[in-house]
Amino acid sequence: MTNPEKLSSLGRRLLDRRRFLHTAGLSTSGIALASMLHADGLLADNSMTTSGEEPIRPGIDAKRPYASRPSHFEVPAKQVLVIYCPGAVSHVDTFDYKPALAQLHGQKPPGIPAVTFEGPSGNIAKPFWEFKPRGETGKMVSDLLPNLAQHVDDFCFLHALTSDTSAHPQGENFMNTGFTMEGFPSFGAWVTYALGTENQELPAFVAINDPRGMARSGKNNFGNGFLPAAFQGTDFSATTPPNNLHRPRSLTSSDDQATNALLRRLNARHLEKYPDDADLAGRIASYELAGKMQTTVPDVMDISGETEATLKAYGVEGGSELRGKYARNCILARRLLEKGVRVVQLFNGSDPSGGNGITNWDSHSDIAKTHALQAEIMDQPTAALFNDLKQRGMLESTLVVWATEFGRMPFLQGNGTGRDHNPSAFTCFLAGAGVKKGFSYGESDEFGFKAAVNETTVYDFNATLLHLMGLNHERLTFYHNGLERRLTNVHGQVIKDVIA
Repeated sequence: MTNPEKLSSLGRRLLDRRRFLHTAGLSTSGIALASMLHADGLLADNSMTTSGEEPIRPGIDAKRPYASRPSHFEVPAKQVLVIYCPGAVSHVDTFDYKPALAQLHGQKPPGIPAVTFEGPSGNIAKPFWEFKPRGETGKMVSDLLPNLAQHVDDFCFLHALTSDTSAHPQGENFMNTGFTMEGFPSFGAWVTYALGTENQELPAFVAINDPRGMARSGKNNFGNGFLPAAFQGTDFSATTPPNNLHRPRSLTSSDDQATNALLRRLNARHLEKYPDDADLAGRIASYELAGKMQTTVPDVMDISGETEATLKAYGVEGGSELRGKYARNCILARRLLEKGVRVVQLFNGSDPSGGNGITNWDSHSDIAKTHALQAEIMDQPTAALFNDLKQRGMLESTLVVWATEFGRMPFLQGNGTGRDHNPSAFTCFLAGAGVKKGFSYGESDEFGFKAAVNETTVYDFNATLLHLMGLNHERLTFYHNGLERRLTNVHGQVIKDVIA
């Protein structure tokens, strides 16, 4: 028995029966209120971001994870198309014009390391294609991409991008997930986690792989990482539909409908018993979406209704077989955006056998041949996709991103005919909703070797993309392993100069 003389005055008051019951009653009410708020997703989180503000987490209903959710602030962009070119497109042969390369062609590069990523550096090499002024802005673009060059007045170029790595797998991870390591959510997963989607019969996030296969980092480029599995990108293409899309021939349509109806009843009954099981609710939601996709995906993949003029503009026929397949992927991308899919990631390049400029843009040798091969596949269909979005008025609500993981060196690789990896300067461009037109931000040095003016990190790039989608990159977080994780880690500044 506790000695009453040793109790504090507060302790003696709590031992009073009436005060005890009164205090306990208030505590029980508080616990009940907290429980109800938690169940409804309304309970505040006390953790803070690096900015000192509370994180913003979307109120996600586990039964409807793909439901449309409001952005942090109002912006014109409601959807995003990411055109990703694995292998590292040479900026000095495409969009970053450097006259000094022609002036010093064949000479040893001044002030540049003797050894780079894959060995000794060779002599300065002028661009393998002639640069010409394009559009009303007079932007200098090479003849390698004549069709995209026609749209430079609509593009916003970032010329001083830098990466933290010069290796392809890590570079893809860094650009698409914000980390060089695997296991982190992709940009598309973060966006759909925050915003959901407008179409509840198609995935919120679709990744369209190159006809030749996946990029070096595979599904990590569009994975969900530690975010709920519902936000992983669903990958299929014009020539490779989702697996198990069609019912077995032994089942009739009515059999299929009856089976689905029974499963819905059983799932609903089980969920009533375990209403707080978020994993169960998410699994049911994914199965229901898969059922809907059996009818919606074949429809969106069927391009037989496209006009002959559209097919010709995209280059479905008349070029290489690979260009025709990639052109179909571009049409599929437009059709998915028309249906309200929130994020579409379109890949141009793969890595089934190491790339080497044949299956992607990784041109360590014979860049004149290998870059030309990739450009023939990518240029016309991609330009047609952009033009199609513009003519249909879709650019008013769609952000378009063209990206690669890093650039290439301004000098030859050893005594060869290709260019080595360059993480110190590369070019990507934006277009569409919320972006300045006919604008260039940042500059590399006179050789295109290093970022020189307004150096821009991948963290800045991703922070800006999120901002253009109406999302605060510092407050869009997910608590994982004791940390408030975000796409930009603890870095990144929005590039306000590129925002219209």
